[in-house]
Amino acid sequence: MTDQPAHRRPVPELSPWNRPFWTGGRDGELRLPHCEPCDVLTHPSQVVCRSCLGDLTEWVAVDGAGTVIGVTVNHQMFMHRFEPPPYVIAVVALDAAPGVRLTTNLVAPDGSTCAQDETRVGQRVSVQFVEQDDVFFPVFAPIDEPHARTADLVPLPRVETRPPASSRRFEHDVVVSGIGISQVGRRLGRNPLSLTIEACRAAVEDAGLELADIDGLSTYPGAAASGGISEGGIGVVEEALGLRPVWHNGAMETPGQAGSIQAAMLAVSTGLARHVLCFRTVWEATHSDLLRTGGLSLPKGGLASGFFQWRAPYGAASAANWIAMMASQYFDRYGVGRETLGWIALNARKNAALNPYAVYRDPITMDDYLGARMISTPFGLYDCDVPCDSSVAVIISAAETASDLRVTPVRVDSVGTQMSERPSWDQETFTHLSGVFGPAAHLWTRTDLRPADVDVALLYDGFSFNCLSWLEALGFCGIGEAKDFLDGGSRIALDGELPLNPHGGQLSAGRTHGYGFFHEAVTQLRGDGGERQVDGARVAVAAIGGGVPGGCFLLRTDS
Repeated sequence: MTDQPAHRRPVPELSPWNRPFWTGGRDGELRLPHCEPCDVLTHPSQVVCRSCLGDLTEWVAVDGAGTVIGVTVNHQMFMHRFEPPPYVIAVVALDAAPGVRLTTNLVAPDGSTCAQDETRVGQRVSVQFVEQDDVFFPVFAPIDEPHARTADLVPLPRVETRPPASSRRFEHDVVVSGIGISQVGRRLGRNPLSLTIEACRAAVEDAGLELADIDGLSTYPGAAASGGISEGGIGVVEEALGLRPVWHNGAMETPGQAGSIQAAMLAVSTGLARHVLCFRTVWEATHSDLLRTGGLSLPKGGLASGFFQWRAPYGAASAANWIAMMASQYFDRYGVGRETLGWIALNARKNAALNPYAVYRDPITMDDYLGARMISTPFGLYDCDVPCDSSVAVIISAAETASDLRVTPVRVDSVGTQMSERPSWDQETFTHLSGVFGPAAHLWTRTDLRPADVDVALLYDGFSFNCLSWLEALGFCGIGEAKDFLDGGSRIALDGELPLNPHGGQLSAGRTHGYGFFHEAVTQLRGDGGERQVDGARVAVAAIGGGVPGGCFLLRTDS
C-alpha cells in the first residue's frame, strides 16, 4: 500500500453524466455537453438542454482559452488536507463557449503555484490539467495576451418582474405577533435544542399567547442540515413542545432563510393555521469547537458530488471564496477599493456597541479594518460574519387576532420572492451577489411604497459585499453607486437617511443566519431598540439571503 500524499484535491463522484468533463484531460481535451439541434454548449454538466429541453448526450472538445472574470486569493484553511493557503481561485469565461464559466485554480505556466500579485480580473488564460486518481482537473495558466475588458462577458443584472397574479395580497392577512431570541454568544456549549426552546418560549410570551395556541411550526433548513446550522428540524422541536400542529414546514429551498416565515404567512392566509411559530437556530461556534477538541467526530471525507463537485476540487469550499470573486468583478468594473466595504463593517460595529446581545461590541477604525488578516481577497476578517450560537423565533398570526395580542403587531406590506436568474454561484449574475435582484424587484411590485419611504434597512451581511448588493438591488442607490453612497458612513448611520442594521448585523452581532434581521426590523418598528432605536421608524425592509436564493420583506407599523 502506498502512502497518500499530504495534500489532495477532493475527487468528484463520477457518473455517465459528468465523466467526460473530468476525464477529458487524459487526451488533453476540455469537454462540454453540446446540444446539436441548438448548437449550444452548457456547464455545469447538464443532462437537458436549456434551450430545447432535449437530452444532452453529445460531448465535444472546446478550445481552452478564456478570460478571468473573478479572482480571489484564499488565505483561510477551509479544507482539511487541501493545498495550504494562500492559493488562487478564479472564474474563467471560455472564448469558445459564450456564457459558460468554470470555477478553477490559476497556476503558473509551468504548473506551479501562481504568483498572487499577478492575478487580476481580465487576465487571459489557457487550460492545463492536473491529474489525481485518474481524474483530470482543468486549471488555467496566464498566456501572453493583453488583459481583456470583461463588461461584455459579465452583463449587468436584468429583471423582468411578473405582474401580480391577483390584486389580493396575502401579506395583509397576517401580522407579526411575537418575537424571541435566545442567549447569543461564541462557544456557549449549549445543546441547540435548548437554545431553540428558549427563543420559542420567549416569542410565545411576547405575543401574549399560550403554547396551546400555536397550531403551526416552520423552520429553515430542517432536519437534513449539518455542521451546526440546525437544531434538528421540526421533529425534535415538536417532540419537546408537544404541540401537534395542523401544519408544519422545514425545508432549505426557499427564498432565503426567512422563506420559512413567508411559508408560514401563506399557511395563515389560507386559513390552514392561526398562529405559526417560526424558528431558526445556529450553533456553529460550539460545533467547530467540539470538532477541534474531539467532542464530535470529524466527518469522513467522501467524493464531491452535486453542487460541490465543481468547487471543492479547487479549494473553493466557502461562500467567502465564491462571493469574493463577485466582489473582484465589481471592484474592477466600478473602480472600488476595500474602503467602500469598510464603511459597512465600521457602521455595523458602531451599532453593535449599543446592542446588549451583540457578540462583538468594541470599536474598530478604518485602519483596523484594512489591517485585519485576509480571509479571501478582497475580504478581510471584518468583512465576514461572526459564527455564534443562537436561536431566533417569530410568530406569524392571523390579522384578525391583532386586538387580542399583548403588543401592537407589526404588519407585512409586501414580500419579494421571484427567481430571475439561474440558481448558480458562477453562471449568472456576477457583478453582484447572485439571487438578490429578482426578489428586490418583486418586492416593489406588491406595494405602493418606494425606497424613499423606508425608515430603516436590515440588509443581509454574511459578507459586507452581500449588503452592498442588496443596497443597490433594492434601489437605495444606483448600480455601481454604492461607493459614493457609503463614503464616510454618514448616510447609513443611525441618524442618517438610511439607517442600516442598527443591531450590528451579522458582521458584529453574530451570524443568526437571516432571522436576526427580521427580529431587528420588528424591534425597530415597535420602538423597542433602546439606545440603537431609529427615531420615527414606521417602515422597514428586511432583505434575507446570502446568495441563491434570497427573499425580502417590507414591514410597517400602524402606530
